Amino acid sequence: MKVLVFAKPGAKRASVKKLENLIPGFDACFSVAVREPAEDNRANDAIRAALAEHFHVPVSSVKIMSGRTARKKVVFIAADNRGAGAF
Repeated sequence: MKVLVFAKPGAKRASVKKLENLIPGFDACFSVAVREPAEDNRANDAIRAALAEHFHVPVSSVKIMSGRTARKKVVFIAADNRGAGAF
């Protein structure tokens, strides 16, 4: 699944929120707030972990395809054989 993520590093509270605005070419759009700062890849690792938890897949199934240094990221989430992820 290909999703568009709007990252919010350094947030007070961590959260994953689905956005209603569907952008053509993406299966879903999310706003992901993480407490970690955007330095030394810490925020990206936290975003991957938050999405993995949200979709009930291992962190290794979540790949940031583009936007590693930007707040807008394209993320690929591989399907888990154990069941469908939560939208």
